[in-house]
Amino acid sequence: MNIPQDLKYTASHEWLRLGDDGVATVGITDHAQEQLGDVVFVELPEIGRKLKAGEECAVVESVKAASDIYAPVAGEIVEVNQSVVDAPESVNADAYAAWLYRIRPDSAADVASLLDAAGYQSEANKA
Repeated sequence: MNIPQDLKYTASHEWLRLGDDGVATVGITDHAQEQLGDVVFVELPEIGRKLKAGEECAVVESVKAASDIYAPVAGEIVEVNQSVVDAPESVNADAYAAWLYRIRPDSAADVASLLDAAGYQSEANKA
């Protein structure tokens, strides 16, 4: 299982990369895309939408199932990745390159409270 050390994670299989500008990039983990199978559709949140941590905000559908994607932190959506909508299979090709959206976190403490790679590995092994 590919779990980059430089990212933060949620138990619900989202990853987050905090940029130097304070904006966080969010996607689903390699483990999540493996569990889903071939991704055929991605629905992303609207730019400007304010989210609470843990709120459903996107959907990834595969040939097997549809899966809700949750906001790892509270904040405002500032960008979405249209190329993932146009080519959903890119999530299967590289889940860490095929980010879904960018969010400006309300609190640095929210980001700090997410799982590190070792913590996520432990959670993913339970699943």
